[in-house]
Amino acid sequence: MSQGSPGDCVPLEPTSVPSALPNPFVHELHLSRLQRIKFCLLGALLAPIRVLLAFIVLFLLWPFAWLQVAGLSEEQLQEPLTGWRKTVCHNGVLGLSRLLFFLLGFLRIRVRGQRASCLQAPVLVAAPHSTFFDPIVLLPCDLPKVVSRAENLSVPVIGALLRFNQAILVSRHDPASRRRVVEEVRRRATSGGKWPQVLFFPEGTCSNKKALLKFKPGAFIAGVPVQPVLIRYPNSLDTTSWAWRGPGVLKVLWLTASQPCSIVDVEFLPVYRPSPEESRDPTLYANNVQRVMAQALGIPATECEFVGSLPVIVVGRLKVALEPQLWELGRVLRKAGLSPGCVDTGAEPSQSRMINQDEFARQLQLSDPQTVADAFSYFQKDASGLVDFRDVALALAALDGSTGLEELTRLAFQLFAEEQAEGPGHLLCRDGFSTILHLLLGSPRPAAETLHAELCQAGPRQGLSLCQFQDFSLRDPLHRKLFSTYLRPSRTADASSPGSPTALANGTVHAPKPKGD
Repeated sequence: MSQGSPGDCVPLEPTSVPSALPNPFVHELHLSRLQRIKFCLLGALLAPIRVLLAFIVLFLLWPFAWLQVAGLSEEQLQEPLTGWRKTVCHNGVLGLSRLLFFLLGFLRIRVRGQRASCLQAPVLVAAPHSTFFDPIVLLPCDLPKVVSRAENLSVPVIGALLRFNQAILVSRHDPASRRRVVEEVRRRATSGGKWPQVLFFPEGTCSNKKALLKFKPGAFIAGVPVQPVLIRYPNSLDTTSWAWRGPGVLKVLWLTASQPCSIVDVEFLPVYRPSPEESRDPTLYANNVQRVMAQALGIPATECEFVGSLPVIVVGRLKVALEPQLWELGRVLRKAGLSPGCVDTGAEPSQSRMINQDEFARQLQLSDPQTVADAFSYFQKDASGLVDFRDVALALAALDGSTGLEELTRLAFQLFAEEQAEGPGHLLCRDGFSTILHLLLGSPRPAAETLHAELCQAGPRQGLSLCQFQDFSLRDPLHRKLFSTYLRPSRTADASSPGSPTALANGTVHAPKPKGD
């Protein structure tokens, strides 16, 4: 049975290797011995007092927030508030909010540029989003409306502040909620100045300020002018960053409160008015605004983003997980004392065989129920809760250090290639290609499917031969390095920057700590 031959080869166009970009998901805080002593002293004396007073002020905000919406129906809250409610409560919340940040050590908020009016720019977009302190940008913006998760309404005090703000709420568990949010954003943005401005953090999650994450299109769907707002923390020591990997929320809060003085710079850039093409294409609009803001900040604009709960980085034309679940599966199996190379998978090439959790445990000779459940959870299940055993076979082969990369990619092709009705040999079609990249590199399936379509443009068929697949994975200048460092980290001689695939594969990152808005 032929699985592809050199005669079928249509060489893939190699991609150029981009310059190294900083990893925006990792923040490492290095303290000298003198700095540690200073933080120990100030952390024991200054931080407790600051945090206690800040929490007292936070709870004092609640009466003002409650008073503004007390006695109003849901229909009345669908329109902007006026009169004494806005004057008294708005100014009370604004003043107490400034006092709260002052008590936490943010003694100075330096503002540059001029904030546009509601008519000039109905939408404000703030970046980089690097910490839970970023809502401080609401103060020089005169408390604009925000977009928040509906689940936050149940959080004490925070829920009251969201109702006070007349925030636009989105539920991540209700697909229809996103459509309603889009309609509400468009309604407010096109109200002709009737509504206050709406503030977005278009990155959608926190980074370390060294690069801008991919902007989500939500702030740009209305197609109205936006005003970019830059946030900087020009302090000698960065204690505020709350990235996916780095100090946790309590440590960031404590270290920042231990600083004698923290400074925030808020800069309003000129209003960005979209072209007709950008008004019709929110993604194009978002990308162009991202580039403008990155240029003003002097940092790269990247395609890095969160997909689900995992951060994804872009390498060439391929999106890969910062830490593929394959690595965690390997840790689970090693902890159980299982050597992947000792498992006889017996998976049939090009033949799907669905198994349940009990069959999975018998095949891998696992007895501990928790280990079985943990390992089984790493594979995608169908509607009946079954997994394709080809996925298991490929994952075990990838974790087996004795399997060479050429042998591994050949096995992957054999497992997932489909026999063609016309013409000799097998071809790796879209579903098989996306499954392989998802298993080995943690690539999101939609991104892998898009890449497959691009690769197939170089050939006459809608599939890749074995030669083409290995050209992509083993001989392409960039993706070859990616496959080798993700799947064979021990064979890489040196570890470069923390954001490089080499450094990631060599274990310079630690346990996941997802963060988002």
